[in-house]
Amino acid sequence: MKLSTRSRYGTRLILELALKYEDGPVYLKNISMSQDLSLKYLSQLIIPLKTAGIVKAVRGAYGGYYLTRKPGDIRLSEIVEALEGPVFIVDCIKNPSSCKRFKDCASRYYWEKINNNFYESMSSITIKDILDRHYFLKD
Repeated sequence: MKLSTRSRYGTRLILELALKYEDGPVYLKNISMSQDLSLKYLSQLIIPLKTAGIVKAVRGAYGGYYLTRKPGDIRLSEIVEALEGPVFIVDCIKNPSSCKRFKDCASRYYWEKINNNFYESMSSITIKDILDRHYFLKD
């Protein structure tokens, strides 16, 4: 399984907002320059993050985007779900009827267990954890 650039770049976008959390709204173009990401792509990523209630926008001269909650209250799983939708490593976990061997499949139990562990791991990581790691690496 591989997460798309949507999740990876979206996490970087959220990290940048977390870095500026106390400073107020941040322009998307500033995030683009700071994170070396396409402004056009960030413009697409910000929409589902707003819909999920992770970020808000302020219009005007002092506008931009900001986190709706403290970095410690936002989980990595929220960002990934907002940008990717629910994550399943195999289709039969999401939709058992997609496989005619569903009832007799010995490996499905383990796929589901792995999927749950993956989700629990993402849910245990907050943006503050990523922020703390960022500062650690900068020292």
